This record gives sequence, structure tokens and C-alpha cells, in this order.
Amino acid sequence: MKPVNTDAYSMILEAIDMGQYRPGDRLVESELADRFGMSRTPIREALQRLETQSLLARDGRSLIVASLDHNQMAELYVVRGELEGLAAAQAARHATAEEVRVLREMVEADNKLLDDPSAMARANRRFHKQIHLASHNRYLVQQLDLVHRSMALMATTTLAAAGRATIAQQEHDAIVRAIEAGDEAAAGAALREHISVAFVTRLKLDAARREEEG
Repeated sequence: MKPVNTDAYSMILEAIDMGQYRPGDRLVESELADRFGMSRTPIREALQRLETQSLLARDGRSLIVASLDHNQMAELYVVRGELEGLAAAQAARHATAEEVRVLREMVEADNKLLDDPSAMARANRRFHKQIHLASHNRYLVQQLDLVHRSMALMATTTLAAAGRATIAQQEHDAIVRAIEAGDEAAAGAALREHISVAFVTRLKLDAARREEEG
């Protein structure tokens, strides 16, 4: 999939987010310049920015896509759960009728993607972003953008786990029902529970991976 963004930073970030570059993959200025059809200067500046944000790490003289250890992952899920829950609560209070309708239509459309983990992962990002925007709090949206950038450092989507996509859709439905009802407490609780279940799934996936590697 060709990136929809045109600046080097966004294009590299999107490639990481889409799994085209995974944790541990080396990023080379010249190769990225060729890939995105631009000079090496904006690529170099973008790589420096991504390194500053801890999305890239040094491996000797090379830059690689960073990876999260267990503690970093746990910390990220805690912050994500709280911020996402706040966004859902704020959406229940501030979302327009049109925004709520879009969320409902997203859930219904995404039910057709259950057998395609990659498509589900993209749809899931769109759904959560829509809730962030419906909160009508620019500072909350900015912080959630930072969190979701770090989520891109996880090599696999939990939606690929057996049965997870179906359960996630049920959770999305519960979140939207609470927002539709204007129930801030229920919306926040439903989204925090959604993130908690995703974290449990992530831990199980990582445990299975370690067992295979061991």
C-alpha cells in the first residue's frame, strides 16, 4: 500500500505502522530515499526525529526500528487504557449526532472484515481515531497520537489471535452503545475493558512466541 502522506516523517511512520518495517529492521537513508522518491536530507531529518521519539534505536552505527520490552509494553497499555477511557467518556459528552452515527456505521462495516487481520487492524485504528476526535479535546488527541505511534512498535496485531477480532467487535459495539446513550461512565469503562482484554491477548501471544523460540 502506497503511503497517503507526502512528508518523509509521516511516510516512514506509516510504513512502520503498517508493518512494512518491523522491530529490529534496519532503516537506510539511501534505500528510504529511493523508496519514497525524495532526497536524503528530509529522510535524514525524519530519522533523527523518530530516534528522538524512541521509535528508532541505534544498533552500532545503524538505525533500527525499536522494540518494546515487557515493562515498556505494560506501561504503554496502562497509559493507553486511561487515555482511551477518557476519550470515550468525553465522546459520550461531546460527540455530535453525526460523529456517533459514523462510529455506529464503522462497527457495522467492520463486522465484514473478521477474517482479515490486516484489514481489521487498519479498521481498528480508524475506529479508535474517530473516538479520539469525537472527544473534542485537542490535547487528549495529541497524547493519544503519541501513544498510538508507540503501539506501532509491536510486531503483530492482537486481532490476529484466534477469536479476538469477533470479541473486539463486540467490545466496540458496547463502547458505541454507551456513547450513543451519552453515558460517560459506561463509555469510559467499556473502552478501558477493551484495552485490558487486548493487553491480556498480547501477553498470551508473547508467551506463546517465547515458548516457540525457547
